[in-house]
Amino acid sequence: MTRTRTDDRPVAYRVDPPVSTREIDGLFAAAWCGHEPRDWNPVLKRSLVYLCAYQERRLVGFVNIAWDGGVHGFILDTTVHPELRRRGVGRQLVLRAATEARDRNLTWLHVDFEPHLRGFYDSCGFKRTDAGLLHLTHS
Repeated sequence: MTRTRTDDRPVAYRVDPPVSTREIDGLFAAAWCGHEPRDWNPVLKRSLVYLCAYQERRLVGFVNIAWDGGVHGFILDTTVHPELRRRGVGRQLVLRAATEARDRNLTWLHVDFEPHLRGFYDSCGFKRTDAGLLHLTHS
């Protein structure tokens, strides 16, 4: 367990810890307007790796790496509690997740993000690429 100082309480980063759907939904509800609760168990079960950031026992950050079963991984759901944003927690989550992905023999790590997050992902070492996106609607 490695720690980073954010305020007077340290943040601890853990790889694949036991984490409940309730904890993740609580973090996402605080961080994302309109978050709809979901069952995270199938997501975590299929992940290559996920990392959680804790301040004391409270979940304050999360990132997931999904993968293709080969050499490509995909960063998903990078989230930091609003009270701890802009203190390096998200960057540490992404960088640590990238290290874990490399250690698990991935060659490529992809991420999609909204334009206002360009600086954040640039600071994590991601390079600009062209990509495509198709929104699949459900009836």
